Amino acid sequence: MTVDYKFEGWLGLDASAADGKMVWKEFEPKPWEETDIDIKITHCGICGSDLHTLRSGWGPTNYPCCVGHEIVGIAVRVGTQAEGNIQVGDRVGVGAQADSCQGRGCGSCNECSAGKEQHCPNVFVGTYNGVHMNGGKSYGGYALYNRTPSHFVVKIPDSISSADAAVMLCAGATTYTPLKNNGVGPGSRVGVVGVGGLGHFAILFARALGAEKVVAISRKGDKKADALSHGADEYIATAEDKEWQNKHKRSLDLIVSTASSSKMPMADYLSLLRVGGSLVQLGNPEDGALTLPIPALIMNGVKLGGSLIGSPSELREMLALAAQKQIKPWVEQRPMKDANQAILDMEAGKAKYRYVLVNEE
Repeated sequence: MTVDYKFEGWLGLDASAADGKMVWKEFEPKPWEETDIDIKITHCGICGSDLHTLRSGWGPTNYPCCVGHEIVGIAVRVGTQAEGNIQVGDRVGVGAQADSCQGRGCGSCNECSAGKEQHCPNVFVGTYNGVHMNGGKSYGGYALYNRTPSHFVVKIPDSISSADAAVMLCAGATTYTPLKNNGVGPGSRVGVVGVGGLGHFAILFARALGAEKVVAISRKGDKKADALSHGADEYIATAEDKEWQNKHKRSLDLIVSTASSSKMPMADYLSLLRVGGSLVQLGNPEDGALTLPIPALIMNGVKLGGSLIGSPSELREMLALAAQKQIKPWVEQRPMKDANQAILDMEAGKAKYRYVLVNEE
């Protein structure tokens, strides 16, 4: 079958792309399989991972690379073996993962069988900068069209706008998943380190899951009003209150850390946990490795862990909760044609709190 559309988008050709030097070019998507879905992209969120990848911050990038893994659009081609009961014309989305060994001919692993595809030990293909099992490269959503295996394509609830849904597919899922997996609900006391694109989602979802108390933690006090408006009960400005560790010692059951600096005071954060509490790290620093504070773990009897995006089933759960609770993230829409300027503005901290690129037709 021939298609009457071209796969074109913003490509990073080398590390200078992160300096606003992406170029608009045609690219070749993965070879078509009958399990695939082609999506006409209407919206794509900008994620911090996009910039890390464009500048090869987490390791060498396989250029040319089209980033963007918060994709929402309209299904325009659906394979005969596609999953999910998706029809041409449906509004659908793709998050940060585009393939795993689930249903790919090599036998599903324990992780995929348990609905934890993001932890597949055999095959993890990111929505961009990856290689599918059929040898095709994965290209992301700063583009007109996207091709993704249907297992990783989800329907978008009618009550959620495309711009809001886009940013939920990575940032939302990345924070929803550890909250859910750590049993956040009535009676839970949750701390959120970092009030930004990820952190504001952690506050929103902790509140939606019924947490008794949500505490936002940031270096400065300039985001206090925003954090409280998102649903936080308290705000800690660590650079402005010298006694913050003592005031809040052993007051939280769970801390979700969205910060991405190797210099963050991990031992101090752990001191805020009750005995048996957990800190889940989401941010992946580029500036060096985190120091593991063994004495704080031992003396406080707490746990330190991590979490990675969300599986397709978790994306659907999160979207259903967002629709039920009418969760409204803070989103600013930018024209797709202005993607280079938008990534620079995001790097400069101007986003409040997520940018979404929009294909204007």
